[in-house]
Parts: sequence; C-alpha cells; structure tokens
Amino acid sequence: MGVRQISTAVPTAAAHARSVLATAWSCEVTTDVGREDLVGAHRVTDDGEVRIKAPDDSVLSAAVLCAPRGEPTALVEFADASPVPVRDRIRARLWLSGTLVPDGEEFALRPVRAALWTRTGRTGIALDELALAAADPLAAAEPRLLTHLADCHPEAVEQLTRLVGADSLQGVVRVQPLAVDRHGLTLRLERVRGQADVRLTFHTPADDLAQLNERMHALLSSAQAVSRRRR
Repeated sequence: MGVRQISTAVPTAAAHARSVLATAWSCEVTTDVGREDLVGAHRVTDDGEVRIKAPDDSVLSAAVLCAPRGEPTALVEFADASPVPVRDRIRARLWLSGTLVPDGEEFALRPVRAALWTRTGRTGIALDELALAAADPLAAAEPRLLTHLADCHPEAVEQLTRLVGADSLQGVVRVQPLAVDRHGLTLRLERVRGQADVRLTFHTPADDLAQLNERMHALLSSAQAVSRRRR
C-alpha cells in the first residue's frame, strides 16, 4: 500500500536528520562481520557526533578485532517511527556510513556519507550541513503531543480535515496525526487501500510549546471558518 504525499513547507533534510538522531532509541549497525540492532547504545553530542557504546559480546566488538587498526567501517541506520499507531509507521530512515573509531568505552562514528529517506524520496546530505543543523525544537515533545492529540482530541483532528481539499478526502476511513514540527502538522489519511499524508502549514514557525499551542489554535480557527462558509 503506497503513501501519496500532499506536502508544503517542511524542515530541511539536514534538520530532519538531526531530529531523527535526537529522538531515535535504537540503531542498526552493519559491518563486515555482520548486522546488529543496538537499543539505547548510542548518543549524539551537541555538535552532531554519533557515539556508540556496544556490549563486549556484540558483533561490533568482534568487528573491531578483525578491522585494520581496530577501526571497522560501518553503516549505521536510524529509523523514525510514528508514535501514533498507523499503517506504514516508519516516517523516515537516516543512514550514516563511515568508520567507527574506538574512544574509551565508546566508538565515535566518522561519517563519509549521510542520506535521509522519507516518503518523498531519498536525499543525500552534505556532512557540513548535517553538523551545523539543529534538531527541531519540538522533536523531544512530539511523541507526547501526537499521542495526546490522537487519544484525547479526536474531534479536533476531524475538524482539521476541513482544511483539506474534498478530493483528497474521498474514500478516507480514518485520520490520524502523523507528525508535527515547527513548520506544521502532518495528518495521515487512511483509506481501505492506500493512504496519503497531508501537511497543514503553520502561518509562522513555532519554536516552543507555547508557540505551538497558538499555531494549533490558529489552524482550528481556520477550520471552523471553513465550516461556517460551507453551511
């Protein structure tokens, strides 16, 4: 089942990647020795460096023993999943490939390539842009915000669909909030077969929760105005 995108203003690929790095709880590391899922084993420094602490009996530790100078090449993948249960729950994947350099009890990833996959396609990211980018200011709060909106305010979600074109709503059986960032809110429109993601853009970006609250109320006010015009 494919996902059709109806998109407008979105974060840059580098900013989106930094948000994925900031919020991912696990990563998949592939080396010449094998592939391994690591949960809670990585962290990201303020300047965007990825550091991994792997168990002594991990595949990664074995790769160090086999690699020249003990610095294995690796592909590290981070997946961004929607906190709200929907079909096709993975919203983005970030791939960083490079060398893992032992540093104390951790490995520091020295990337040579970075790529971000979203439902609009795959984009290569310049490493200097990735290092300079900042995670979205709402990224850490997004899971709580979306689950609260889905669980406690379904009527507001339904009301927001009035900002979506009638053609896009044909055959829709369920609507769920899929993502939110400083630029806007994304809704998942599910049909019996297939789905589409539609983005509702804020009038200006939101840099904190107070501003997000104002932007959401502005969207709801616009939806109410549409309803009045249709009566």
